[in-house]
Amino acid sequence: MEEAKIKHLEFIQNIITRMNTNSFQIKEWTIVLVSALLALYASTKNNCFILLGILPALMFWFLDAYYLTQERKFRGLYNDVADIGENPNEIKLFEMRPDLYVGGKYSYWNVFRSETIGRFYAMIVIMLACIYLYFQLS
Repeated sequence: MEEAKIKHLEFIQNIITRMNTNSFQIKEWTIVLVSALLALYASTKNNCFILLGILPALMFWFLDAYYLTQERKFRGLYNDVADIGENPNEIKLFEMRPDLYVGGKYSYWNVFRSETIGRFYAMIVIMLACIYLYFQLS
């Protein structure tokens, strides 16, 4: 039974790692696309490219929050299977139930506004808006 529990924990850890990798790649793509749009602005002097950079930043912000929400849910599942959670749920062997983890730190909007991704994406959006306004007014 102990060997099966370890295997279950490995499955969950693999999912957590995949969600974390997805989140990192989303941040990479955000920086790449925003940089590319700013480079297009620099070569064409068309202010629309600056404003257009806000769209992928917002889309990736929502997508990143989704993956981090899933990661938090699977971390909760991992803690419960390992019996180290605060109020552990009863999880059957090899059962994957991220739906048991709702509200509080598992809430999508809580993750969306979290310090780690909220500040990252908000700074990009605010920076692009300020750059756009600066060049629009000058």
